[in-house]
Amino acid sequence: MGILGKKENRFDRFLLDPFKTSERNHFCFPQRKTASRVNKVNLSFPSSFLLALFAFSADAESGVATKARAIMAENCFDCHGPDKEQRKANLRLDVREGALKDLGGYQSVMPGNPDQSELIARLTTKDEDEFMPPKKTGKSLTKEDIDVLKQWISEGADYPIHWAYRPILSPPLPKLKNEKGIQNPIDRFVFAKLEGLNRTPSPEADRRTLAKRLHYDLLGLPPDPARVDKFVKDQSANSYPDLVEELLASTHFGERWGRHWLDVARYADSDGYEKDRARPNAWRYRDWVIEAVNEDLPYDQFTVEQLAGDLLPEATPKQRLATAFHRQTLTNTEGGTDQEQWRVAAVMDRLETTGAAWLGLTLTCARCHDHKYDNITQDEYYQLFAFYNNGDETNYALPSSAAALAKYEKDKATHDKQVSALEKTLNDWTASRKDAQALWEKKTRARLSAIKDPITHHPLKLGPLPKQGDFRLVAREDDSLFVEKLVPETTTFLLNFSTDTGGKPLTGFRLEVLADAKLPAKGPGLTRHGNFVLSEFRAFVVDLVDPQKTEPLPFSSAKADFSQNKWSVQAAIDRKDETGWAISPQMGMNHQATFRLAQPLAAKKAGSLRIEMAQLYGSRHVIGRFRIMAITGEHSADVAPENIRKALLVESPKRKYDQRKLLAEHFAKTDPVAAKIRKQLDDLRKKAPKPSTTNVRVITQRKGSPRKTYVFRRGEFKQPIHEVREGGLSLLHPFKPRNPKGSVDRLDLARWLIDSANPITPRVTVNQIWTHLFGHGLVRTPEDFGVRGAPPTHPELMDWLAHHFIHDAKWSRKELIRLIVRSATYRQSSNHRSELAGLDPNNELLHRQNRFRVEAEIVRDLNLAAAGLLSSEVGGSSVFPPMPAGIAGLSYANSFKWNVSKGSDRYRRGLYTFFKRTSPHPNLLTFDCPDSNVACVKRNRSNTPLAALVTLNNVTFVEAAKAFAQRILKEAPPSDETRIAHGFRLCVSRSPEPHETEAFSDLLADSRSWYEKNPEDAKSFAGDPETAAWAATVRIMLNMDEFLTRE
Repeated sequence: MGILGKKENRFDRFLLDPFKTSERNHFCFPQRKTASRVNKVNLSFPSSFLLALFAFSADAESGVATKARAIMAENCFDCHGPDKEQRKANLRLDVREGALKDLGGYQSVMPGNPDQSELIARLTTKDEDEFMPPKKTGKSLTKEDIDVLKQWISEGADYPIHWAYRPILSPPLPKLKNEKGIQNPIDRFVFAKLEGLNRTPSPEADRRTLAKRLHYDLLGLPPDPARVDKFVKDQSANSYPDLVEELLASTHFGERWGRHWLDVARYADSDGYEKDRARPNAWRYRDWVIEAVNEDLPYDQFTVEQLAGDLLPEATPKQRLATAFHRQTLTNTEGGTDQEQWRVAAVMDRLETTGAAWLGLTLTCARCHDHKYDNITQDEYYQLFAFYNNGDETNYALPSSAAALAKYEKDKATHDKQVSALEKTLNDWTASRKDAQALWEKKTRARLSAIKDPITHHPLKLGPLPKQGDFRLVAREDDSLFVEKLVPETTTFLLNFSTDTGGKPLTGFRLEVLADAKLPAKGPGLTRHGNFVLSEFRAFVVDLVDPQKTEPLPFSSAKADFSQNKWSVQAAIDRKDETGWAISPQMGMNHQATFRLAQPLAAKKAGSLRIEMAQLYGSRHVIGRFRIMAITGEHSADVAPENIRKALLVESPKRKYDQRKLLAEHFAKTDPVAAKIRKQLDDLRKKAPKPSTTNVRVITQRKGSPRKTYVFRRGEFKQPIHEVREGGLSLLHPFKPRNPKGSVDRLDLARWLIDSANPITPRVTVNQIWTHLFGHGLVRTPEDFGVRGAPPTHPELMDWLAHHFIHDAKWSRKELIRLIVRSATYRQSSNHRSELAGLDPNNELLHRQNRFRVEAEIVRDLNLAAAGLLSSEVGGSSVFPPMPAGIAGLSYANSFKWNVSKGSDRYRRGLYTFFKRTSPHPNLLTFDCPDSNVACVKRNRSNTPLAALVTLNNVTFVEAAKAFAQRILKEAPPSDETRIAHGFRLCVSRSPEPHETEAFSDLLADSRSWYEKNPEDAKSFAGDPETAAWAATVRIMLNMDEFLTRE
């Protein structure tokens, strides 16, 4: 039996039967089968041609090895790959040591000898029991595939590092025999490959096509005919670069290229799942993306701000808004759900979106087990999961609009100027009071030496109470005040008193907070546990003639029988609303506090007093019962704190600097005039303008104890296995956190992704941009840069661009696009070349440009733009263009109403259309708009009859046709031929051919005849027979393939 040996002894070791032993991983995305994984030319050409193609690989010796690995990844790695749980016969073919492992006198791969390799024997045997892969798998290899594997083994069975994981180097620029037409280095790589096959690139497209192509690619809008004419006439060397610069500078560039990123970010205006509630301010993130693209925010910073903008030092509102990238995940608000389950699902989505956007890897496949194809372990999946596991969803108050922000900034500048003026007044007053300070020191020393009066408490007589809102204060017989009715979350008691101190100066106030059985937990506060927070205790002398005129009484000190940790009673006189006095855990009992005046108040002035008790903490941390008494008399501690008394006892010339400073600051604090200015400052600061804000959904780092991260068995969050910490992927560059001994966060992850040592993120990014400019990437599987993905068609060009993007372009998106669109490769004609149809059917050699239908949103934009209806407004809330009746009602409980926008909002660009996940606008779906549930790095393109039905009959497109007709009738000279020509120039940037003019003239004549015979139909359709005839005619013009195709 040759090297197959005895079947009964060896078959079981290689038996592949995944239908018996493996569970289907329902979390993994289905792998898209693309012929380009095993190059499609294989199907038509012998392996000698394949070798010619690979002769231009960055490492020519690994061309066949790369092909061989792709073939095995497709057909063998399910059961003989990295996933140890699913591995059969303990055999690995994804690593060299596994393939060369001694299997008892033979091995799967015998380098240099395919005839003695079990792999080849199993692939070519006629014995169905021995044949690999088993028929049950539905997989099979072509003869060409097997020839590649044989050649790979004959050449030594090399296992090179997968191309995407190799360091990025800048390869030397190829030298060409014929350098005609080269515009920049891109052309050298492309033309060299063609030259090696004795082929030439296509000629440059005509200038009208170039103008249209650039406008479609960079703006997603048709060019103005006058601009096209100018470009055609200007044959100077600068005309093309000038047009490129003009389009890159347009604000519509951000709309076009921002939409590409929104696909990746899975942007939508609703939550998804069953209820699919609207997200009113989701568009704020969309506008951030547009602005970032227009401003050419470097891609590394673009990455950092979205992944970890909140963690940047002194993060700006825009940087915090950028983290709304993470909030594009679906949110389940259905009743009865396990919130932890959906939190974990959201974290997984954030991780997997990161993998798709920046790594081009199918990380999802490692959620439940080690990745079957790429060397990514399940532990590594959850190491990445850990970065997001400690991000919490929150709302951030963002300025509601640019106008509101401008008004706020203007008002704030005025307010800040007023504050500065008062601060200067206070400083000037303090500086001018040196003599007053000396007098104060003298009087204070005298007070200290003359203290004789005992401390006495005097009841305060309550005057009329100002209105306190919906609650009231009720006086009891013991002079205490009790709060009746429900108080708001925060409040300030305003109390008017009179008192008789028996001719003695008033020296302070005593506040008693009193427990009561009628209060929650006996009080003295109104929270359910009885606590309160007294934010500020303020006292004023009221003018007897003008009660509106008051004078503040500054306090020198405050003491209490008990204060909560970090909530000292001294905080009740610090003029800071965010601090205060609290008493936890000693609730349910009486407490008292004493507030000492900085200067005694003469008895004749103490007749009418006002006391304010601000309680601003929130959550009803308000005192429920209390009593206030006036104090006369004092002891040394009441006159001044101990450190002040000690400094005063030192003669002035002998005081140290610290003592002089201490006394000056204390005097400034207690001086009555200064206190009055401070009161004015406090009042002014409380009136500080506040911006008009709106809440946006963002993410922030978890505060307090971090969550622990565990590997979940089969991805099930209720089945933790073992704990893991944050980390990167071992197949890439090392992960180096900012603080190796401290906490690790999303900012570390972001910086790891954009590290210049990262071999994959620059390649992925370059490929995404190339895809949008050529219809296909240099890697035809942008969603998979792993071993099952397609290798780059031009590996040296890929690496040169990636290196240039990082080091020369400094991560500039616009600079990379500028380089690509100015290349001769980009400027080639897209005309079909029959002589290369067999050699390069998929244009992988880039022997021409590609033509492809524009995306869903652009189909609509082009129609509205040609008609003159499209709104040029950039940014703003999502809009609701006309939609077929009943579609919106398909969403949950028919609760969502699609109220059609009016005015110019009816004709906004497609990317501003409100996207509801469970019932998106059907026009978008017809033209392959993604569903926004997962990241989409490349849209599919399909052609169905439904597309033509939409563009011919949908209300928006009919309105566009009528407006287009009116535009042509208004702008063009009054002849059918010139008007048809004008329509062509507006649509496809060229004049019609004679046979096209004839065809449209015939259609117009037929339409005129019909509407003249049916005037009522004409009236209901477009108003009059002539306009109706033109509208019917240009509907066909707007449906020309050339109009909706980027060529």
